[in-house]
Amino acid sequence: MALDAAVKTQIMQEYATTEGDTGSPEVQV
Repeated sequence: MALDAAVKTQIMQEYATTEGDTGSPEVQV
C-alpha cells in the first residue's frame, strides 16, 4: 500500500521516539 509522502512523514513523526528518528521498529513496520 503506497502512502502519500505527507501522510508517511506524519506517521513517522507520530511514531518516532525522537524527531527525525526513522529507525524505530514502529516506523519500520
